[in-house]
Amino acid sequence: MKTVGNQVKNYYELTKPKIWYLLVFTAIGAAVSATWLFDVQVSWLTWALLFFAIAAGSAAADTLTGYNDRDIDAIMERTKGRPIPSGRISPRNALVFGLILAGVSLVCSWFINIWAFGLMAFGLFDNIIVYSKWLKRTSQSNIILGGFSGGAPALIGYIAITFQHVEIGIAMAGLVFFWIPTHIWSLALHVKEDYKKANVPMLPVVSSESKSVRIIALTTLMMVVFSVLPFFFNLFGLIYLLTATVFGIVMIILSVWLLLKPSEKTSWLVFKFSSPYLAALFIAFMVDAFFH
Repeated sequence: MKTVGNQVKNYYELTKPKIWYLLVFTAIGAAVSATWLFDVQVSWLTWALLFFAIAAGSAAADTLTGYNDRDIDAIMERTKGRPIPSGRISPRNALVFGLILAGVSLVCSWFINIWAFGLMAFGLFDNIIVYSKWLKRTSQSNIILGGFSGGAPALIGYIAITFQHVEIGIAMAGLVFFWIPTHIWSLALHVKEDYKKANVPMLPVVSSESKSVRIIALTTLMMVVFSVLPFFFNLFGLIYLLTATVFGIVMIILSVWLLLKPSEKTSWLVFKFSSPYLAALFIAFMVDAFFH
């Protein structure tokens, strides 16, 4: 029996909230950092527009990629219970819902500024069309080119507040971009049989396990090295450096463990720790900005 409460829950699940929560956090973290760094007075309207733009945009991307992926989601064990393949929401309704969310995000972005609007449009196109519709089924580099959309919320959050030293916002977006391969490929290694069954050419499917873990270790090292650069370019201070170093060392230890003893359990640990790692760095951005 379909109740209103159940349907609301289904549509909420359709947006993959665990994904967009983190993206919203990067946007708000970047905005708060910019506010404290440059002592900018920001209206509640701007904060509301930013929140709804990023939340709706990220939810739209997840909903519409779910619409694109409904056939392969029905094949994979990990995803076959999602709202569309399980039949709880029809593909047509999911498409309409996703397009409405995309429209809300673009309207809110427009009222922030033209650059936020452009970045939001780019992020939606990159995630829904470039990654999900085109590269996901054709190339093992899918997550690299599709990763630009992951960094867009942080940069939107920054430029919603100020254009001063925009390189800081670009560094924040870059951190998310470098984080995505480790995050996604470690998950893909954990569930590679699912991707293989659905014929999705993720890295662990088209490459050997030994090659995959070497690449994951390399991308983790690149991410950690990139994460400390804001300090050496005088963008952030010791609080940020200490946080990036401590959490970065843990990420490197986990990736080396995966490299030396590949297993589904270890790849799952790398995947699970990668989200708190990114959240910790954005918390450090904010704290460091507050005490600058």
